[in-house]
Amino acid sequence: NTSAKDGEFNLVPIDVREGLDTVLLLFHNKIKHGIKLDKNYKNVQKILGNSDELNQVWTNLIQNALQAMDNKGILGVGVETESDNTVVVRISDSGCGIPPENIARVFEPLFTTKKPGEGTGLGMDIVKRIVDKHNGKITLDSTVGKGTTVTVSFPVHLG
Repeated sequence: NTSAKDGEFNLVPIDVREGLDTVLLLFHNKIKHGIKLDKNYKNVQKILGNSDELNQVWTNLIQNALQAMDNKGILGVGVETESDNTVVVRISDSGCGIPPENIARVFEPLFTTKKPGEGTGLGMDIVKRIVDKHNGKITLDSTVGKGTTVTVSFPVHLG
């Protein structure tokens, strides 16, 4: 694992599946009551990353998915490599979905649709900053009433 001192940012070859499994374990109690976990991991190459920071990304995305479903529904977690040497992580939920007018604002600092006291509106802003720092991309695909899929992609580490 990496350790960061004085704000330095260490990137080491990591397998995103290990971090996802670590975070899923943290949510084990929530997931086993009312959530069907649909896990689909393909064999993928490592990416250059900071596991602590990426685990923050997975924690935020999975927590958002569980909240969107009110802890009842299907949580999808998939990992695969796409043809252009990109590792892709998809986290999907069968929750309430995001109205189109809010999708563009999801990554804005302090933007939240949660009730007061439930969210600061900083989670997705932090997620976006960490993904950017890893030369990754993040996109959202959502349908109101049908759920949301967040796709995070990173370049493969060719080391």
